This record gives sequence, structure tokens and C-alpha cells, in this order.
Amino acid sequence: MSDPSVQHQQAHPAVPVLHEQRLDEVLGAAPEHGRARYRPRRVGMVWRSKVFRAGAVIVALLLCGLVILALVREQTGPEGFLVGLGLAVLPVPLLMAAFRWLDRVEPGPWRNLIFSFAWGACAAALVAIIANSFATRWIATATADPASADTLGATVIAPVVEESAKAAAVLLIFVFRRREFSGVVDGIVVAGFTATGFAFTENILYLGNAFGEDQQLGSSGLASVTAGTFFVRIVMSPFAHPLFTVLTGLGFGFAAVSARRHRVRRIALPVLGLLLAMGLHALWNGSSAFGPYGFHVVYGIVMVPAFGLVTWLAIWSRQRELRTLAAELPAYAAAGWLTPAEPSALSSMRARGMARDLARHWQRDRTRGRAAARAVAEYESFATSLAGLRRRARHGAVGPDFGARERELLHHLWQRRDIAAPALTHAARLTSGRGPYHAPHGRHAPMPYGQQPYGYGYGYAPAYGQPHAQPYGYGHGYGDPGSVRPTPR
Repeated sequence: MSDPSVQHQQAHPAVPVLHEQRLDEVLGAAPEHGRARYRPRRVGMVWRSKVFRAGAVIVALLLCGLVILALVREQTGPEGFLVGLGLAVLPVPLLMAAFRWLDRVEPGPWRNLIFSFAWGACAAALVAIIANSFATRWIATATADPASADTLGATVIAPVVEESAKAAAVLLIFVFRRREFSGVVDGIVVAGFTATGFAFTENILYLGNAFGEDQQLGSSGLASVTAGTFFVRIVMSPFAHPLFTVLTGLGFGFAAVSARRHRVRRIALPVLGLLLAMGLHALWNGSSAFGPYGFHVVYGIVMVPAFGLVTWLAIWSRQRELRTLAAELPAYAAAGWLTPAEPSALSSMRARGMARDLARHWQRDRTRGRAAARAVAEYESFATSLAGLRRRARHGAVGPDFGARERELLHHLWQRRDIAAPALTHAARLTSGRGPYHAPHGRHAPMPYGQQPYGYGYGYAPAYGQPHAQPYGYGHGYGDPGSVRPTPR
């Protein structure tokens, strides 16, 4: 009589092997069910604790925020501060929504984005105000020419100080959140949020000072200094600071996808991006020195084309992430981890959104519907991370923890498989058809033919490749590949 455990082992998928090499000891099976996340060995040092580091960062940013708040309020006055705050906040939601849209394929954690925005608005702005003021005063004292000191400070000192301070946030996430910084899009988004926070604080200062000047001169309306400052900084160039810092983010993004053996390239690319950010920032600040039409020339010939080029590169990088899904995931589908239709659905933003809608409307109540849609969204995010990880592995851009990271991602996919796989498979069929898709209405929308109704947390969907297997569900042990080892290849 054959051993049933051996039969059970052979029925489960093996991890696809890169370059047809025997890497079973590295790629192994998914971890045990109780081990939902890979965790490195703990080190008994207080400063290595995540709670301690997170608390220290929050306290430091809060202190910077309080200091910068006091400095800006002192310079603008209470009324000017409120006016500047009300006007400066207007472009922030639009910029954040644009960068978040760009990050929809593989959404980064909000904690990184909130940290980036807070760093730009508090820490980087504080460093810029103190350093720029000190340098300008020192130059004015040394040269006895305050006008030249202001020009030199704006065109040389400010770009170097401000771009370096903003780049520090990108560097910190690149170093300490390396798993979540995996490509060009991540660099653009982190840099964009950092620069948006910095521009927010700087706009409060400029608009508040303009309002105070109008109060002294008695001017108001469209001819006021406040209206002119608002038009230039909020209407014409809300993208200026994000554009500068995104160049730095691009450097870190390209470094993230470079092979680990190219150490010089991985260092030179971020430095080059920072130098380009400083150069473009200096050109923008010094545009008034080129004559009465210098600002308009720089804006039309340099800033707008640069903005268009970076926007195109960002969208191209986003589409490249989708192409990576279509190219890398079929290997996991062939091994049995995904259904054959899932790579196609996961590489289409329309199909991904449709799958979330289907999973939500297949449930019996709204609570389970929201949970199912969230499970599908998590499944899509983990699958995107898995495809990006495999692509970086092909280019030698992964570390020795590649096997553990791959097993972790496969484990997360398997946990959500009974919810996400039917929805994605059905979405792939609908998007491959000719007719338009309409989101299902009501709590009992029809399911694909041959599927039995199931709820989030319940087990009615058999594992792929096992039509007669025992039922299993999210949170249950049956069908969990963590309980077996893959079949050696």
C-alpha cells in the first residue's frame, strides 16, 4: 500500500526553478502555517527594536515639526500663518493622489509615505531654514554685499542644502526598508511625497510673508503680492519641488534594480540623480538673473519638458511592472501556485479592479464582502512583489534572503488563494471578451459556472490541480503547502 503522505506531497506544486538549476534547498516549500511572516533572528539590543526605532523617529519628527511651526509662525505672524496654511494645502491632495495612483500596481505601505511627507515638511524644511539663513548671513558678512549674498544663497546654497535634506528621506527608506523599495516607481513615489511635504511648508512661509507684505502696503485683490505668489507657486509650478527630488528618487530606483555586483553603479546612480536635482533646482531659482523674461524662458524650455519627460518615465515604469507580472508569473502558474488565467488578470489593472468587485459581491453580507475584496487586493500586491522579486533575481539584484522572501510571498498567496483565484480567473475571462464589464449589483451576484458559494474564512474551494481534494479555506490547514515539501526537480 502506498503512503498517503507521499501522494499528498506529490499533488502540491513545487517552486519554479530559475534558469533550470537545482535550487530546491534554497527555494523550498512555503513556511509552516503558523509562521505567516519571515522574521530574522532577534538581537537583544534596545536600539535594534522596531518599536524603539519607530518611537525615536516619531519623536524626532514631532520635535522638528514643533520647531518649524514656531519659526514659520514667527516670520509670518499669526494671520499670515493661517492664510499661508490655507492656501499651501490646496495642491497637496492632488500631488499625493497622483503619486499614489502611480503606486497602485504594487502599493507601498502608508507608513513609508507618511514618514516621507513628514520628513519633507518637518525635518528637511527645518534644516533648510536654519542652513540657508546661516549661510546667507555669513556670505553677507564676509562680502559686505547683502544683495549678492541673497542671490548666491538662492542659486547655490539653497539647492544644495534643500535637495540633500530631502534626499535623506529617500536614502533612509532605501537602506532600512529595502524590501519595500524595489524599483523605479518606488523611488519616484517616495521622493514625490518627500518633496510635497517640503513644498507645503515652504509655501506656508512664502504665502504668509506675502500676506504680511500686503497688509503693510494695503494692497489686495489680483494685484496683491499674495495673489502673485499663489499663481506662481501653486498654479504654475506646484510640481517644481517634486520634479527636483524625483530625479534623486530615479537614481535610487535604478540602483535598486541594478545587479549587486555593480557596486560602483549602485552608488553612482543616486549621486548622479542628486546632482541633477541640485542643478535643475539652481537653474529654476536663478532664472530671474537671466533678464526680465528669464523665468518664462526657463519655465517653458526647461521645466515643462523636464516635467513631461519624468511623467512619461514614471508611467512607463508603471507599465513595466505590469509587463513583469505577465512575464514572470506564468512560471508559478505552470508549477501550480496560480491558475493559468491569473498572470493575465494580474497584469491588467482593469481585471484587478474587477476581481475585487467580484469578490466583494459574491459574499452574503457587506462585512464579508469588504474582507474578501481586501484579501484579493492583498493577493494582487503579494503577486506583484513576487514577480518583481523573480525579475530582480534574474538580473542578480537580490540578496541571500531571496529564498526566504519567495517562500513568504508564496505562503501569503496560498492563504488567500481560495478567495482571490476564482475572482481573478473570472475577471480574466470577462476582460478577454468583447462586451463591456458592469460591476455586479446586489449581495448575491452570480458566480462563475462550476463554483460553489463560499465565504471569507470558510473552506469550499478545492486547491488548484486537486479537483477531488478535501475542502480547505483561509485560516485552515488543509491544502496549505506549508505542511509538505515540494516535489524535487
